[in-house]
Amino acid sequence: MLDFFAGHYAYWFILVLLVIGLYGMIFKKNLVKKIIGMSIFQVAIILFFVASASKWNATVPILEHGIQGEALVQYINPLPHTLMLTAIVVGVAINGVAFALIIRIYRRYRTLDENTLLRNMKDDTE
Repeated sequence: MLDFFAGHYAYWFILVLLVIGLYGMIFKKNLVKKIIGMSIFQVAIILFFVASASKWNATVPILEHGIQGEALVQYINPLPHTLMLTAIVVGVAINGVAFALIIRIYRRYRTLDENTLLRNMKDDTE
């Protein structure tokens, strides 16, 4: 049992990051803290895909003539890693837009607290 937990330490670390990110997005009232929680959640998901796509004692796939079916097990599939590079770029873009929106919200309402912001927005509509 202990070998199972020790052998999957990366997944336990990813689970801790997922919980921290989800906690930050749901329970924090400051908008900047919510964005930081979202970033931590994104990193945990990216780490999960990279950890699940990696193999011990494997190498990069280089095409050679004469490779048999059993030798293909020694290679890593590069597709998940490529997709996670795209996810990193999309995550950076989302964070940039989110922080730009937070700056605009702060300039207009002079607060980043969610409850105060909702009250101020409700007063503006009335």
